[in-house]
Amino acid sequence: MQQDDWVALGMLWWKGGGRAAIARWLSDPAGAGGLAATPDVPFETVVAAIDPRLARAGRLDAARAAARAALDMAQTRGCSVISWSDAGYPTALTAIPDPPPVLWIRGEPGVFRAPAVAIVGSRAGSPYALEVGRELGSRLAERGVIVVSGLARGVDAAAHRGAVEVDGATVGVLGSGVDIVYPPEHTGLAQALLHRGALVSEFPPGTPPRPAHFPLRNRLISGLSRAVVVVEASERSGSLITARLALEQGREVLAVPGNVLNGRNRGAHALIKDGAKIVEDVDDILEEIRLPGAVERPGRRTEAEDPLLRCLSRGESYDLDDLIALTGLDGPRLLPRLLELELAGRVNRRDGGRFVRTDGTVVG
Repeated sequence: MQQDDWVALGMLWWKGGGRAAIARWLSDPAGAGGLAATPDVPFETVVAAIDPRLARAGRLDAARAAARAALDMAQTRGCSVISWSDAGYPTALTAIPDPPPVLWIRGEPGVFRAPAVAIVGSRAGSPYALEVGRELGSRLAERGVIVVSGLARGVDAAAHRGAVEVDGATVGVLGSGVDIVYPPEHTGLAQALLHRGALVSEFPPGTPPRPAHFPLRNRLISGLSRAVVVVEASERSGSLITARLALEQGREVLAVPGNVLNGRNRGAHALIKDGAKIVEDVDDILEEIRLPGAVERPGRRTEAEDPLLRCLSRGESYDLDDLIALTGLDGPRLLPRLLELELAGRVNRRDGGRFVRTDGTVVG
């Protein structure tokens, strides 16, 4: 499919009633990894393969019209779009159960090449929580880690500011279009983070923030990241939704301990009781994600020891079907391993969702 077809698929995804069917198809290597990755396959053929009910002429026409309008608006507002089959689409998201067909971006698309950690917490954060969020954001950014959060009030904004202050990269995941900053008082912060980072959203330009959008964006915050750090969360905090999603996606969950007297951190303390690692400084995070070059860690497996690398010949590219056949691994087990190899600089993802071996140089 062409890019405008992917945008039309995104329209069916978020307001056309096709979310569940498209999610199943994107997670099926024989579907998105084959049929859609071929540029000359007609959009109608792809949609019919996903769910014949989505392929009715009225729905397709409406999706195409909405896609054209969104692309026109993006061009005038400085936004770009990355589709699932593009090489720049974050590999981390391809490993979650429901990756969006397209991501809308303002800022630096290449930011996704480096490993990322999410920092989330209370919107009404205490001075202690804001200080911790800012400090962790700064220290992670100094070590070359992308700081991911939701640009919300409180801890989210503190983490973004910490990264910006040290000229580090940070990504704000929005519950609106990337051309609409919410809350509006964070417009200056959003502009500052565009210097090295990006604003991203699955919602097309012009989409206003709505309550139902924020739980959806939480899965992208965790999905883009190798770990989620919770800084101050009450028992009903939205940050706990992000933590739960992170666990479902196979990400690490860490928590910062806080005051036990005021009840503001009972949610984070519950995570610690359930086994989340305690964060006292940035090295606790780096140790947990085993970032190459950042902390001491066990030696990397050699080519002879790694069953996936053994199957990849230099100069050849492979789609997911190829790799499943070569390794005997199914998609849910293969995608996380490909993500690890990409972050370690051993594999690159190319256009069309194909993978190639590299020389082993670590990026980021």
